[in-house]
Amino acid sequence: QGVLEREEAQFRRTLRNGLGILETEMADLADADPLSGHVAFTLHDTYGFPYEVTAEIAEDRGHPVDRSAFDEDMTRQKAQSRAGGRKNKGADRDGALDAYQALLAGHGPTDFTGRAEEATTARVLAVLPVKGDEVEVFLDRTPFYAESGGQVGDTGTITGPSGAVEVLDTSAAVPGLVRHQARSTEGSLAVGDQVTAAIDGERRAAIRRNHTGTHLLHWALHEVLGAHVKQQGSLVAPDRLRFDFSHYEPVTAAQVTAIEDLVNQAVLENDPVRHYETTKDEALAKGAIAFFGEKYGEQVRVLEAGRHSIELCGGTHVTATGDIGPMKIISEGSIGSNLRRVEAVTGTGPIDRLREEEARLGRLAELVGVPSGEVLEGVEKRLTELKALRDEVTALKAKVATGGAGDLAAQAVDGVVVARVDGLDRDAVRTLALAVRDQPGIRAAILGAAPEGGGVALVAAVAPDAGLHAGELIADAAKTVGGGGGKGADLAVAGGRQPEALDDALTQVRAAAGLPE
Repeated sequence: QGVLEREEAQFRRTLRNGLGILETEMADLADADPLSGHVAFTLHDTYGFPYEVTAEIAEDRGHPVDRSAFDEDMTRQKAQSRAGGRKNKGADRDGALDAYQALLAGHGPTDFTGRAEEATTARVLAVLPVKGDEVEVFLDRTPFYAESGGQVGDTGTITGPSGAVEVLDTSAAVPGLVRHQARSTEGSLAVGDQVTAAIDGERRAAIRRNHTGTHLLHWALHEVLGAHVKQQGSLVAPDRLRFDFSHYEPVTAAQVTAIEDLVNQAVLENDPVRHYETTKDEALAKGAIAFFGEKYGEQVRVLEAGRHSIELCGGTHVTATGDIGPMKIISEGSIGSNLRRVEAVTGTGPIDRLREEEARLGRLAELVGVPSGEVLEGVEKRLTELKALRDEVTALKAKVATGGAGDLAAQAVDGVVVARVDGLDRDAVRTLALAVRDQPGIRAAILGAAPEGGGVALVAAVAPDAGLHAGELIADAAKTVGGGGGKGADLAVAGGRQPEALDDALTQVRAAAGLPE
């Protein structure tokens, strides 16, 4: 019910925004003129206004929509999106896709050995130049995991008899064909070379911890927040994990603690983690759920992360939940309508963050001048002192300001003072204007300032029997400095964003008061 109510409210806002734009566009059309399909596409693409709603409203007003122009824009956008996707995957170079497909057809899928070993002997099938010393290396077998299902690709080295490369990333050039994106470090690799392919084992271990931890996090979110929670995306990197999920409100601090506690309890249970291959039907019969972003054939890999989680996943994982180490959630927030994102660290990550926080706390204690254990009390004391000092400064400024009231009153023309008084904050300008107004023979005081904090302050203070209106005196001036406000009859205060226009604004005030420029 909560999700539906939020969706309805969001759609009503979308309708209001779209209707305003649509009404403006139709106002310029003659009877029976068609509504531009480009306008309909902009409403759809930028403002989320459904095409069907646009067409129905426009046709009711006698304006059919130019559907062909809408379709052209939609086709162009899809083509750009596909091109961007190919570019991100590195398949946009001339002839690269044909080369990938030829390799796959000639040698078959790459044999992934990385579940059982971190280094393997392999044969070089191809070395494709990219730019400079960057190359793409293709092997008949590899321990390198190709980025998939949110898990990042492996890094490491490939060493042969005549050269070596540093593998910077690993991905699928086309489904089934593993591409090692590398940089030459010595000599060159040649087709047919027998090479040693070795991953960065420490990095892979950190990735495994975060990946199995992601599955436990998914289970804990489901337990704490409810059965509606479903994964919508993930990133499994060596330094952190990121998990996107469906949920309709912020996760509270208490819920975050409960989620962490569940995961860490599962870690302490140190249950075995089973990762095996079976048929899709058998996996689903066991209650396994699909992980977002994976594509599954008839044969699938199932991950049983201890006693709590069973999901389909083709990534790499630890062998027991205890290997994950402690998990700490480091952030949680919204990334869209009814979509949340949580980031967490495992293994040594929580310890590293604890040390960083301790270092910050020590530095803060040093600045405040108290022991680390008394930082809270020390900060509270300093804040109290700071407030007292600010109050004292405000009082002193007000005293200084009112002390100059007599000098400003001496500048009056026909009982009206119009002056610029820089160096004062907004409250001090108001206090000074009132003090000047209360001087003998003064009918009105209009003061302007450009406070140090930025912007403009305009204050008009008028004596009750002066025959003048404070708000009217500064109305045009407020617009000149890019602001507004100030409608009171006896006292009007206005602000603005353009201090460079203050002198011109005060000239307008003099004119409004009937004074010579």
